Amino acid sequence: MTEDDRTRAMRSPGDARPLPRRQDGPLRSGGAPAHQMPGSEPTRVNEQPPTPEQPRPSSSRVYGKPRSGGGPVRPLGKPPKEPREPREPRGPRLRGRIRGATILKIIAALVAVLLVLAVVGFFWINGRIKTVERVLDDYTGRPADTPGTNWLLVGSDSREGLSAADRRKLATGRAVGRRTDSMMLLHIPDGGDRPTLVSLPRDSAVSIPGQGRNKLNAAFAIGGPQLLTRTVENVTGIRIDNYMEVGFAGFVGIVDAVGGVEICVKNAINDPKAGLKLKKGCQEMDGGTALGYVRTRKGGALPDFERTKRQRQFLSAVVKKAASPGVLINPFTSIPLAIGATDAVQVDGSTGAFDLLSLGLAMGGDPVTTVVPFGGNESVAGGQAVKWDSARATQLFDALKEDKPVPKDALDKG
Repeated sequence: MTEDDRTRAMRSPGDARPLPRRQDGPLRSGGAPAHQMPGSEPTRVNEQPPTPEQPRPSSSRVYGKPRSGGGPVRPLGKPPKEPREPREPRGPRLRGRIRGATILKIIAALVAVLLVLAVVGFFWINGRIKTVERVLDDYTGRPADTPGTNWLLVGSDSREGLSAADRRKLATGRAVGRRTDSMMLLHIPDGGDRPTLVSLPRDSAVSIPGQGRNKLNAAFAIGGPQLLTRTVENVTGIRIDNYMEVGFAGFVGIVDAVGGVEICVKNAINDPKAGLKLKKGCQEMDGGTALGYVRTRKGGALPDFERTKRQRQFLSAVVKKAASPGVLINPFTSIPLAIGATDAVQVDGSTGAFDLLSLGLAMGGDPVTTVVPFGGNESVAGGQAVKWDSARATQLFDALKEDKPVPKDALDKG
């Protein structure tokens, strides 16, 4: 092995230092082929690259033609946008937690405001309720308390609160004072069953304490709510827990406050005395029309009993409308309703806003409606009166006292 071969073996590939000159050639660099490749130019070690002042000749072509310059070819079109600086992470999870906490705070604040308004509204309504004192005073021989809650609902023909123009418009007449126009007994059971609404015809022949036999409405005319309540308790054997009375003016105000009620009329009615002219079929009634509907005695073989049916039908419709969510949650209807109701009704001293609410819920729960069973007529101090069917009436009232459903035999077949 020659000295030249030993030197090449000691150098690593790629070493650019020149190797010893061959006897028949120029200097060589490390890693260069030992023999010249056919068709290639010999490598020149000392050859310097072209300076910036002397650009390399370009051999590239553009659209098939040689181009000048040595820079790279850029595509046609808009220049590339400068790269944006990377943004810091926003932390979506943290934002979600903040938003969730904010929403919970808003909901809690709204609930607190609603609770405050409910409490304030309760005391405001409770303070507006008109009461009739000593309606439910105890007396010797008063029936014992029984399960469930019993209401005596009285519709008075009092014109109090009506102007002369209102009386002409509503055809209520000029009578002074107040008399009962309708009377109903509502039983709300403790077990959650359907309530029972019983009409007590005002011309019913009953025994009035200290007055003998007379029509039921005579008890109200003689002794007011106190004597009427005592008379109803004596003839039914049921202790009255709550008393409520509604006059003509209040009646109209409540119906108008809820935006009217829909009533289905079985037969066309034309009664100038009640200011009423109705076609057959279901229709929307305002306060004045509804008042005429429950007061008229037109239609049916027994006008007074048809009248009690219309009164029950209307009372159920108006209370159901008043207790609907669309009325209660709308301040434009609920506030006028509260004002109209408190101006319209009078209750006993122990009845408050919560009691009236329970009454509304019970009436909105599709109560069983009926009338006291009757059988014939009876002559009393006030003239001819309706005589109750003693056996069936007793069956009806005993079921209510025991907080049980009324037997079908005791219900009004109509």
